[in-house]
Amino acid sequence: MAELKTLNAAFVMQLSAEIMELLEKHPVFKKAHTLLLYHSLPDEVNTHDFIRKWSTQKHILLPVVTGNELELRWYTCPSGLQIGAYGIEEPVGKAFTDYPAIDLAIIPGVAFDRKGNRLGRGKGYYDRLLPLMPSTYKIGICFPFQLLEEIPTEPFDICMNEILTLT
Repeated sequence: MAELKTLNAAFVMQLSAEIMELLEKHPVFKKAHTLLLYHSLPDEVNTHDFIRKWSTQKHILLPVVTGNELELRWYTCPSGLQIGAYGIEEPVGKAFTDYPAIDLAIIPGVAFDRKGNRLGRGKGYYDRLLPLMPSTYKIGICFPFQLLEEIPTEPFDICMNEILTLT
């Protein structure tokens, strides 16, 4: 995905705002109380403003890298974040393990296909996390050029219920 390396920051912010606006209008998002989101890297759909905006109305969980696993923790406020693995800001506090309580999971990826398959960064973090929440509605979000006709899959890959991007 060479496009990811050449993205202009202002362009990323504009596309991200439009994608997150689509998410705000989504019926599953509107009904959801507890959300799993991610604190974005520079080459991902930016979630920072979205997290701050909705944290007063919804319960937001963010992943924290602990060894080879993703642990979930509550987002409380920007000052409740610290730089963790891979330079990602992560919440402090105790781990959240009530996975069935998560209504909606918003998942990043390097690429997605039209069948809901996701290509990650290769470490398998989400491959190990997502099976813990089988009944949670999962939406992959990406830039339009990250949505491909087909990507390679493995038997352990968890399909998204839906992919959200601009058309």
